[in-house]
Amino acid sequence: MKRLLTGLQPSGELTIGNYCGGIKQILDYQNDYETILFIPDMHSITVRQENPKLIQERIRKHVALYLACGVDPNKIHLFIQSENLYHANLSWILECHTPYGELTRMTQFKEKSAKQKEVYCGLFTYPVLMAADILLYDAELVPTGIDQQQHVELARNIAERMNNRYKKDLFTIPQCLLPKVGAKIKDLQDPTKKMSKSTDVPMSAIFMLDDPVLVRKKIMSAVTDSDSKVYFDEEKKPGVSNLLTIYSVFAECSINDAVKKFENSNYKELKTTIAELLATKLGEIQEKYQEILNSTLVDEVLDSGREYSNKIAEKKYREIAHLVGFGRY
Repeated sequence: MKRLLTGLQPSGELTIGNYCGGIKQILDYQNDYETILFIPDMHSITVRQENPKLIQERIRKHVALYLACGVDPNKIHLFIQSENLYHANLSWILECHTPYGELTRMTQFKEKSAKQKEVYCGLFTYPVLMAADILLYDAELVPTGIDQQQHVELARNIAERMNNRYKKDLFTIPQCLLPKVGAKIKDLQDPTKKMSKSTDVPMSAIFMLDDPVLVRKKIMSAVTDSDSKVYFDEEKKPGVSNLLTIYSVFAECSINDAVKKFENSNYKELKTTIAELLATKLGEIQEKYQEILNSTLVDEVLDSGREYSNKIAEKKYREIAHLVGFGRY
């Protein structure tokens, strides 16, 4: 069975976009691959955190939500990145094998640094830490959004460079695994851009813990267009296409089946059906979430994942550290 690794950051409150583009994919992957899911809390401090305690709170809330959504602790290994010291240790070695020019070409660094008054080194080098996250576990597959492909390519470059330099198969060369549906759920008020956890427009995103009444209200106010026909065309009908994508994920059907279901419906009927579906599904998840949050399951899962990940990571790190000259003979 191939090994798959993915991470979900503990930043902001989780939206249905995070569910469709991340969590739902994991539910599918856990049945087909040896799946490692980690919480990259070290990555979250590349931008200033005004209240560090929020990171810890969100980790617990997010893990409870993952489990409530169907992440199976019997099929998946879930751990917190900062509880495994080998990630940072390997990252330093990889930094020393990564040309400066390669990092200057990272698109996300350019975009994020342009928005900040003061840019810290962690924002520049975190793609190498991301490479360490992947290469520590010899992950063959990394589920990746289009905007993250460049980071997996960097991990591949570093792995190939070190394999060639030391004349050994030190690292497995990872492959991107692009989700077919729901990779990007769009903003409900501006369907030309991605739904964001950090939006300043309350009606633009549906959060996983939103009250069902609010969920219905947000869907009913979602932007569509002046046409009355329901069909999928992301360029001509981004709002309607976004709603169809949301429906297809939560109804567990294809886009074509979603289009067929609503081909004779008007926009109000489309929205009403989706609103009721979402309110019901999220209500069920929220009920399970509260049960899990008030139990010992979160700590049990994280403790087990920490033990599992440390065992694998230590072995890989010690092999690399010895090879580059660390430690005693």
